[in-house]
Amino acid sequence: MIRIGLDMMGGDFAPLEAIKGALEFLEEEGTPIELMLIGDETAIRPILSQYPLPADSYKIVHASQVIEMQEHPTRALKEKTDSSIAVGFQMLAAGKIDAFISAGNTGAMMVGALFSIKAIEGVLRPTIGAYIPREDGSLGLLVDVGLNADCKPENLNQFAILGSLFAKHILNIEDPGVGLVNLGEEEGKGNLLAQASYPLLKENNQIRFIGNIEGRDILKQKADVMVCEGFTGNVVLKLAESVYDIFKSRNIEDDHLNRFNFESYGGVPVLGVAKPVIIGHGISRATAFKNMIRIACSMIETDLTGKIKTAFKPEAD
Repeated sequence: MIRIGLDMMGGDFAPLEAIKGALEFLEEEGTPIELMLIGDETAIRPILSQYPLPADSYKIVHASQVIEMQEHPTRALKEKTDSSIAVGFQMLAAGKIDAFISAGNTGAMMVGALFSIKAIEGVLRPTIGAYIPREDGSLGLLVDVGLNADCKPENLNQFAILGSLFAKHILNIEDPGVGLVNLGEEEGKGNLLAQASYPLLKENNQIRFIGNIEGRDILKQKADVMVCEGFTGNVVLKLAESVYDIFKSRNIEDDHLNRFNFESYGGVPVLGVAKPVIIGHGISRATAFKNMIRIACSMIETDLTGKIKTAFKPEAD
């Protein structure tokens, strides 16, 4: 039985949308899971009476505190040890749940993932990616998108491995191609980071490196995994989100552009930490919560964390 911890207090529309998303997942999926609904029981119970989950599919884990979006992540985790996020990480670290999901304070989620769960041995820096809807209807992965604004070439080389494993086992891309986001296609182009990263990626036998890709290639099918430092990745991601918002505000309907709605995919996993952690957008609604649960189940069923551990296992002397 898969046990998933769900932060019921994280996000602008919690706990209502979290419960609705859990109900949608249970109605649509056959995966046997037990949800640990972590949060203020007095807030959760009335909504469960409106949207009842099957009695054997959940347990409520009372947490009396909430880490608000504006709070300092590290300080809040230390001071609010009975918050839904802190309790979630305590349960994940103790093995009481197999994955933890929250649409709450992103900084607190990152601090918890890095210091409560910790990085897999050999991973210099965990990373987060973003799903990129491409012209042919498939998904690519852009990584990093904000966790690591400043990087070394070794970090980008590892992001490529992490992204490739995610693309293969979660996005079901059999042999994902990796591209280095750059300002030109030719080898030797770019800033010092790009120039130094290129030979590492080229020599990395754990990935299929296709070379540099430009910004115009990101939404096409040139590469399945697109690697960059978090500063560039976050700018690209926020630009894509703003384009979607503009089209919606102008009442323009298009099937492809609708796929830029983050709700279609749910949250993003922290790649490179020892247990599955999924971070959702603060304005997540039911569809996003449903899909975050789905991603967590896929990560557990495919043992993605175990595959990452194997990929980063130090070679014997």
